[in-house]
Amino acid sequence: MSTDTRHQSARDIVAVLPDRAHDVARLQTLAEGGEPVITVVGKYNHGKSRLLNELIGQDVFAVADRRETVALADSLHRGVRWLDAPGLDADVASEDDRHALRAAWLESDIRLFVHAAKEGELDASELALLGELQDDGARTQRQTLFVLTQVDQLASDVDLESVSSAIGVQMPGVALNAVSATRHRKGLEGGKALLLEKSGIPAMRGVLEAALARVPVARRHEAVRLFDEIHEALLQVRTEQESELAKLRHAQQQQRQTFEQGLKAVIEKVSGNIGAMLAALDSDHALIPDTARDAYAITAGKLERAHIQIGYSRACIEIDSFLAGHGVTGVPQKQQTVAHALNSVMVAVMGVSVKFRKDLQRMFCEASGRERLQREFIHYYELSADRQALRESIVETESLIAGSARALAALHALKADA
Repeated sequence: MSTDTRHQSARDIVAVLPDRAHDVARLQTLAEGGEPVITVVGKYNHGKSRLLNELIGQDVFAVADRRETVALADSLHRGVRWLDAPGLDADVASEDDRHALRAAWLESDIRLFVHAAKEGELDASELALLGELQDDGARTQRQTLFVLTQVDQLASDVDLESVSSAIGVQMPGVALNAVSATRHRKGLEGGKALLLEKSGIPAMRGVLEAALARVPVARRHEAVRLFDEIHEALLQVRTEQESELAKLRHAQQQQRQTFEQGLKAVIEKVSGNIGAMLAALDSDHALIPDTARDAYAITAGKLERAHIQIGYSRACIEIDSFLAGHGVTGVPQKQQTVAHALNSVMVAVMGVSVKFRKDLQRMFCEASGRERLQREFIHYYELSADRQALRESIVETESLIAGSARALAALHALKADA
């Protein structure tokens, strides 16, 4: 798998599981293989860079009394990649912090947690970080080694024992590797074997050799663990998405069924009322046109047409009330006119008014008329805002499920390439 393909696979997974971005990035690192990585982490001016130089045996990393390391410095030496991260007490949200985080959580197989002996016990931020590193080690088998540096700056071995005891109370069971880079350098320059041994650097190198021997097994364990965890998380997300989709589709079907049944009942009710009203009428006076002299007179035709209009209006009011209860009111934007009063579903389906019996009969008393009302009102129901929002939710959920499917396929591809 190419690097670009691997990165795309990672993006597909993180798009579904953004909170697992660090784990996915670590999987990429493991998939790329490469040399084991030892990272030194700790606070500024606790002797991290000097420690690395002595462990490697070369002055590779910058050493200064002021803050010097502001980037993720690295060196490849004898098949091991060494990283010197910025101090953990850098400015909040600074580039230093991001480099340190990347070194501790993404790059490293072995973390050297450095604390200067002269500082005494650990502060709250160190305790928190060390606890997180140890929890991560229990999960991934990545190793964290505690290094107590600058022990030469303590007045006596009694002081060293006191500091060690205090840290032991804070972090029960932690193994302290006490070292002095200064003693080791003086021992090398003066050819003093006893000083070299007392520096703790040779013993620290032995601890590191044993830790490095465990890296291949730890990497395999970590990769399997991360693959399993991410796979399980993706399956859970997909299950939740599919459950949500089923709920949405059920709601869509149930709402449509409820609307259709309710609408049919309303149309049948008002059709019955219209039919009864028409049956009670005698001669169809509405068909007799009014003359000019009847302009201001009350005629049988006018009374009939008024009677018909009242019956029609009552039917409209009852249907409109039902439609409003389901959010079916206005017509779509493309169907609207400048006359706002005409931009309603009732007008679109039933018109403005009815004057003759035959119109009422055709609309309410004939099966084809009732079926048309049912069909057209359902059409506008499906165009209502609530129904469109529900369809959009379904489409969005379907898209999320497709994303989960891509993420699962991407994870399988990464695993096959590991």
